[in-house]
Amino acid sequence: MEFIELPVTGAYLVRLEPIADERGFFARAFCTEEFAARGLCPHFVQTNLAHTDRAGTIRGLHYQTAPYEEVKLVRCIRGAIWAVCVDLRGDSPTYGQWAGAELTAENRDMLYVPAGCAHGYQTLGDDTEVLYSVSAPYAPGHEGGIRWDDPAFGIEWKYAGEVILSDKDRDWEDYQL
Repeated sequence: MEFIELPVTGAYLVRLEPIADERGFFARAFCTEEFAARGLCPHFVQTNLAHTDRAGTIRGLHYQTAPYEEVKLVRCIRGAIWAVCVDLRGDSPTYGQWAGAELTAENRDMLYVPAGCAHGYQTLGDDTEVLYSVSAPYAPGHEGGIRWDDPAFGIEWKYAGEVILSDKDRDWEDYQL
């Protein structure tokens, strides 16, 4: 695996390194030792699958508050998404900054979202599926969110058509940096 640093401290684009022959290819998609050697979370407690019907749908931006912060490892397994993480760690040199990556079923890239960051994504096509692992169980009452168009962050989304949101994601208040 190749770990490409993103503009948010501790966030990475994780790229597979396939070994191919006439049958197809093999690639390691996760390795506890490789993650731990880079100081990244090597253990996940839950894996989630999200299916989205329509292009332009935004899920997020979500995070868990202390002491339930979670690391996420996000991969698109059908279609394509624009995945974003926002640094909410007050002691981070990149506090208030965001990073994005296009994840597709074809490129097989993954986004590593460090604890203390919000995460969300927008589908770039219809019939999209996202598989992501988290390092901590969901803790009701400790969820927070950022509105997709919050002016504090100026996130640049890639899909130019209609934006589709849940009521919950539409109603997050402006974040105070």
